[in-house]
Amino acid sequence: MSSAPITETEIAAAERLLGFAYTARERAQMAGNLDGQIAAAIARRQLALPNAAPMALRFDPRLPNTQMPPLRDHLRFSQRDPGPLPERDEDIAFADLPALSHWIATGVLGSRRLTEIYLARIEALNPQLLCWARVTPDLARAEADAADALLAQGVRLSPLHGIPYGLKDLFDTKGIVTGWGAEPYRDRVPDADAAIVRKLRAAGAVLLGKTTVGALAYNDIWYGGQTRNPWNLNEGANGSSAGSASATAAGLCGFAIGTETLGSITAPSQRCGTTGLRPTFGRVSRAGAMTLCGSLDKVGPICRGVEDTAMVLSVLNGGDPADRSSIAAGFQFDATARIAGMRLGYLPEAFDEGANEVDRQALAAAQRLGLEVVPVSLPDLPYGALMNTLYAEAAASFEDLTLSDADDTLRWQDDTAWPNTFRKARFLSAVDHVQLDRLRYRVMLALDALFSEIDVLIGPFSTGPMLVASNFAGHPCLHLRAGFLDLTTRGAPALGAATLSDGDSTGHGTRFTVPQGISLWGRLFQEGALLSLGMALERKLGVAARRPEFPA
Repeated sequence: MSSAPITETEIAAAERLLGFAYTARERAQMAGNLDGQIAAAIARRQLALPNAAPMALRFDPRLPNTQMPPLRDHLRFSQRDPGPLPERDEDIAFADLPALSHWIATGVLGSRRLTEIYLARIEALNPQLLCWARVTPDLARAEADAADALLAQGVRLSPLHGIPYGLKDLFDTKGIVTGWGAEPYRDRVPDADAAIVRKLRAAGAVLLGKTTVGALAYNDIWYGGQTRNPWNLNEGANGSSAGSASATAAGLCGFAIGTETLGSITAPSQRCGTTGLRPTFGRVSRAGAMTLCGSLDKVGPICRGVEDTAMVLSVLNGGDPADRSSIAAGFQFDATARIAGMRLGYLPEAFDEGANEVDRQALAAAQRLGLEVVPVSLPDLPYGALMNTLYAEAAASFEDLTLSDADDTLRWQDDTAWPNTFRKARFLSAVDHVQLDRLRYRVMLALDALFSEIDVLIGPFSTGPMLVASNFAGHPCLHLRAGFLDLTTRGAPALGAATLSDGDSTGHGTRFTVPQGISLWGRLFQEGALLSLGMALERKLGVAARRPEFPA
């Protein structure tokens, strides 16, 4: 960097990047004493901070009046008999978790057989879908055999015992490449497991391998290509948990783990027709996971049914001192709970011209559940401005890529991709960043007021400001399949000021029958109510069982 003094002309030019203007006198006063400020910033950059280095400040979604659930879990899963084990492997592969769990517990299905079914499907379909970054067949078989041996001794570790799953490739796995979807890290091998990997192993779940992640947790493009939507192989699976959603939708695993900073569980679930649960911020430990935005990242399950997500969350849930933002909270779920008396809200503008027939049918189905359904509103706030917080945190998490020019090696280099976004973020104002944090608190208060009137909010994936508002306030979201539309191939959406759509469909060319979902948002740490309503709505809609078809 040049050691020449900063000039008033340079200050004036910089003002345009920050969106305000000083007077000539103010510029002259600054010109002589900016050197110390710049030198301090340069000195800090000499200290390399690894991705795992936490911030001192921690985000806590709780307000003084937040009602926390008991610390002790209360869990009651359905005891329905799924019937006899199907004869066809494909029917077994697509079964929901309650069915798989029942068949394994009763001994009619072995974990090893189920694992072999999924490994065979991965071998056959992954070349088309590109949803697995790395498959670990030897490990999977060993874990499946161990699960079967325990069951033979009468030991069942959890409802997930013996069930094979996919793990988003930003969670560390000891001795197994965890490449974060990005070229600079494609040979990265951790020396320890992430916290949730240890929890799932203790629960008897079987790791099939690492599902693909859009590079550094954005979109569906990774160093091996673009992960595909099983319902239309011409388009991407959308959202950085693309591999987890694609693999689950295609019947290549019993369930998968995803993460969300801003739509990375719900967006691929919308595109691929899976059921994704984004829990309350802090409920699930992120220790051993790649950090994108420390005040926003959340961990959750991607499944084929609503109760499935409850079964997975029951294992993932729990406080963890290794995650500075972790919050200990019991998980309360009862599959037999009644939803009578619930108050369901909706934003009327979300179901106006921009909504499609599936959106409106989902609202109508919810109204037939016998709930009190009421229109609600949110205050007019600049919700989209909060996106600059995400950009700043993400750029800080990967500062080394920008400063070393290693960002040039990333496959995706569009204007909206991370490399350009990280570079632009260097021009964000620290003062504005503090003000954004104060705005964030206003948004937390706005959602708290909303959920003081209702139990659950329903709406399309891109409902008003809810994607941004609920993620920044830390509220849980359940996204489930609601129906199907015939659409032409869609492109990838980009992070915008306030919304993230499901991509634009041109209206021209071959049409494909693809799933569409509906979102349910709930109160902090009240996932049980969200899931109870979700189960009732899933039954009413009756579209969860349909499967994608693949070319022979």
